[in-house]
Amino acid sequence: MSDDAPPRLPLAGSERTLPEDAEALGPIDPDEPAEITVVVRRRPGGVEPHSGGALLTRAQFAAARGADPDDLARVEEFATAHGLAVASVDAARRSLVLSGNIGRLAAAFGVELAVYRSPQGEFRGRTGAVQLPEELIGVVEGVLGLDDRPQTTPHLRLCPQARLHEAAVVAFDPTEVARLYDFPTGVTGAGETIALIELGGGYHPAEIRRYFSTLGIPAPRVVPVSVDGAGNHPTGTADGPDGEVALDIEVAGAVAPGAQLAVYFAPNTDRGFIDALTTAVHDAVRAPSVVSISWGSAEAGWTRQAMLLFDAACADAAAMGVTVCCASGDDGSADRVGDGRAHADFPASSPHVLGCGGTHLTVRAGAIVEETAWHDSGGGSTGGGVSDVFAVPPWQESAGVPPSANPGGRHGRGVPDVSGVADPASGYRVLVDGRLAVVGGTSAVAPLWAGLVALCNEALGRPVGFLNPQLYGSLAQRAFRDITTGSNGAYSAAPGWDACTGLGSPRGSLLLTGLRDAAVAAAR
Repeated sequence: MSDDAPPRLPLAGSERTLPEDAEALGPIDPDEPAEITVVVRRRPGGVEPHSGGALLTRAQFAAARGADPDDLARVEEFATAHGLAVASVDAARRSLVLSGNIGRLAAAFGVELAVYRSPQGEFRGRTGAVQLPEELIGVVEGVLGLDDRPQTTPHLRLCPQARLHEAAVVAFDPTEVARLYDFPTGVTGAGETIALIELGGGYHPAEIRRYFSTLGIPAPRVVPVSVDGAGNHPTGTADGPDGEVALDIEVAGAVAPGAQLAVYFAPNTDRGFIDALTTAVHDAVRAPSVVSISWGSAEAGWTRQAMLLFDAACADAAAMGVTVCCASGDDGSADRVGDGRAHADFPASSPHVLGCGGTHLTVRAGAIVEETAWHDSGGGSTGGGVSDVFAVPPWQESAGVPPSANPGGRHGRGVPDVSGVADPASGYRVLVDGRLAVVGGTSAVAPLWAGLVALCNEALGRPVGFLNPQLYGSLAQRAFRDITTGSNGAYSAAPGWDACTGLGSPRGSLLLTGLRDAAVAAAR
């Protein structure tokens, strides 16, 4: 930067550090074409994103709480001055996509980029904060995509083929799980759209049709949606992203076969993840009423700007009556971080989502006889804990969330909120890449709950939207099977809410009845 250049200021929360296992490979190619997403603040004034009042349509929300045209214009002027093109502008999502060569993009935002390699692959990385001119401080809330390191992992676990014949291993079709949890009957999710967020992999349409044929139910309509250039591209590996995609489609589709499934494919970066979510939430064409997310990673691996932007998008969803269900992780309270501390998984730790934990299920004669927090000898365990970022939300204040197990005992948002069967030793039968497999993980619980929400939406004739305040209120004891045994490492299951299984597993019909009764009472 020359001495007479306008001063730059750091964008709060944009600071990046490199993973400890990252190896520097060299400088970037400055001429490589790239795109980034810039997110601006909400329009000042108007309704709050989620005030508990009447729900907004997508058009109403865009008008009241989308981006101010003047803010978008400021970013466009900045881009033009730095030789960048404005590829797209979306006022509802408050985002602009800027394109150009990566050298110009890096210079425009005052960052130094290099190429690195980690066990997850090669990526373009940076350290420090994104820099902005003073006039954009307070206007721009996020700059995503300069650093394209892998952000998340899918939360699924395949039961090893060698274990499938063990007496201790059982498997369920998703329809069986729905029956065990007494999901509402007489509804199929007709008229609803469930959004599935996928950060890699793909599915084979013929295979999906074959799977539902074996279940004896109609295959749901599955629509792939491309975000940031990604698409439906199966990799041929059942224990990777393909397994996640198949699991999400087959569980949600079996539970709610009348619902449309919109699969939003995006790159596995913070930009791709957030763009996929905002695209789904503000999609006026497919209009999802439920979003299922089975990908995540420990809060420690995110920038603060990315977490706040993601949470803001979930708050947008709540204002429009869209329920967001997120898997809480499959690696216990450590959540794949080897520092000896407890870590909550994000986005399950967002205060505006339904965090979904995992259990082990014992069934005899078609009925549940025991359900415990999932924790197996192979290292798989339900995620859960206390957020290091988000405060205890008002609706969780009386739930008895304990202090964090970490030194200092921080009080924060407790994860998960609800649970369902996730142990691969009592897992779900799926078909993926031509292979019949038994799959577990909290990845299965998010689409399971998404399907249940779609059934309730159809039965009620309206979206249930942001469920958490009701779940922690009048429905806390009525609609759940309390899980009181088991642990995930730092936390143990106990009566009432706990940081392994939340409020418990669903009693689906009682949940619907409770929601219906609450709606009648509110109308009086």
